[in-house]
Amino acid sequence: MKILMVLTSHDQLGDTGRKTGFWLEELAAPYYVFKDAGAEVVLASPKGGRPPLDPKSNEPGFQTDLTRRFEADRDANAVLADTVRLDGVNPEDFDAVFYPGGHGPLWDLAEDPASVRLIETTLKAGRPVTLVCHAPGVLRHAKAPDGRPLVDGKAVTGFTNTEEEAVGLTQVVPFLAEDELKRNGGRFSKAGDWEPYVVADGLLITGQNPASSGPAAERLLGLLARA
Repeated sequence: MKILMVLTSHDQLGDTGRKTGFWLEELAAPYYVFKDAGAEVVLASPKGGRPPLDPKSNEPGFQTDLTRRFEADRDANAVLADTVRLDGVNPEDFDAVFYPGGHGPLWDLAEDPASVRLIETTLKAGRPVTLVCHAPGVLRHAKAPDGRPLVDGKAVTGFTNTEEEAVGLTQVVPFLAEDELKRNGGRFSKAGDWEPYVVADGLLITGQNPASSGPAAERLLGLLARA
């Protein structure tokens, strides 16, 4: 089992002067779900090399046992320091694709042609794609084989408008993940703010927030086990 995890290369939080990037829990929790199940995990990002970590995600209040495990894991950190370039990835090499969130993906992965191709090609080949928190916004330009928006008519979730409001970034992000999924015809549903919530529609799995990243990875493994 070989799983590709796609991280952002974007580190600027709009014009606030603050840093952003990927959210550590959303990498660490799925990473160990996959590794502990015996999967080979490859990390990719648009620019390759070390992707930017959202510094807020490593503050004490957001740390978990799994983020601490990742921080202490020499092998995991070596992989993180040398992600492969996304435009050099061959989708056929992987059984599944997983997108952690953080605010960064709204700026780069959402507009990245290589990311769009990866998602479309993977799903068309009958392999699952999972995206959590802000990462479902990356689906905004992806199309189904018939040319309609990929999420049109599909059950999806993602970081909610109320969660974005709670972190004070509604006016900073380039678009709201919930609004964009709905605009493209997604059948959006959600749990309460910060509660774990995962939706699966065929090969497409989406999770609402950081707490959903581990459960979304478990759901992906379940799908692969039935394949």
